[in-house]
Amino acid sequence: MKKNHHALIGILVICFSFLSSTAQERTNPLQQDQELGKVSWYRDYDVATSLSEKENKPVLILFQEVPGCATCRNYGDDVLSNPLLVEAIEDLFIPLVIHNNKGGKDRVILNQFNEPSWNNPVVRIVDANGGGLAPRVAGNYSAKGLYTAMRTALAKTYAEIPEYMDLLGKELSAVHSTKEKYYSMYCFWTGEKQLGAPEGVLNTEAGFMKGREVVKVTYDDRKVDVKELDTYAKRNNFTPISQDNSYRPASNDEDYYLRHTPYKYLPLSNLQKTKINSALGKRKDATVYLSPRQKKWLQETIANKAKREVLFDKSFATAWERKLALSQG
Repeated sequence: MKKNHHALIGILVICFSFLSSTAQERTNPLQQDQELGKVSWYRDYDVATSLSEKENKPVLILFQEVPGCATCRNYGDDVLSNPLLVEAIEDLFIPLVIHNNKGGKDRVILNQFNEPSWNNPVVRIVDANGGGLAPRVAGNYSAKGLYTAMRTALAKTYAEIPEYMDLLGKELSAVHSTKEKYYSMYCFWTGEKQLGAPEGVLNTEAGFMKGREVVKVTYDDRKVDVKELDTYAKRNNFTPISQDNSYRPASNDEDYYLRHTPYKYLPLSNLQKTKINSALGKRKDATVYLSPRQKKWLQETIANKAKREVLFDKSFATAWERKLALSQG
């Protein structure tokens, strides 16, 4: 009996040690330097490449100065804290950070990739053998720059890109190419449902203008021509109208279908809200637009296992942080 007891204790100690060492291999987003953003990073190259081979995921290596300059801090705040970008990094890649201003194992990996020390942020995406899967990201400190490299690498690894990441790319790409158009109709609930569906539409907003119900459509004019949008609208009995100073949003009626479902308790980007509201209105599956974490939150909410707070109508980043706090509380 004593032998079995001691053996059991030994097994538990080994398991606890393994779990502890595994946990220590990753950084804690709540207790890490600003330069690392909100990503939970691995710190050991051999561990990362081993996981890459086991899980068939690329390794996303951030070469970062920690603590670092203003560019490094801004990269952490503006790029590495974007909720869906962070989700994609942790979901589809093995994230690894190498400090470019330290010695030891970090210096070995810097030398291996011929990366300079005390440098601005650089990202490399490699396979389990260290082979490059995308062009080195350097000098481009935008979320779009990192996203483009990630997408290039994923195209060589996965059969298809998840819908939530595809939506993220569309939002990042449309930053400087958005236009607006207004349409009137008998019911803006129906207007948002129909006008939120076409490719290139980024956001819909229910409102009133000239005593009529209208929908303001924000779209990427590189993806959809306004004439095509007008034709689609007219087929649905919507009338294109010119904006005037009488326009006012119908705040309590926006995203009508979404706000009457458990989706309202999720943090959502503008494009996610638009597509989800349209899908729900058309009685289609809207979960395809969610990231893995958002799907988990939705399931917990439906099962009454999560604290409920309406978040869809708040700033995406703020709502995401709030949901994390609710989940951990």
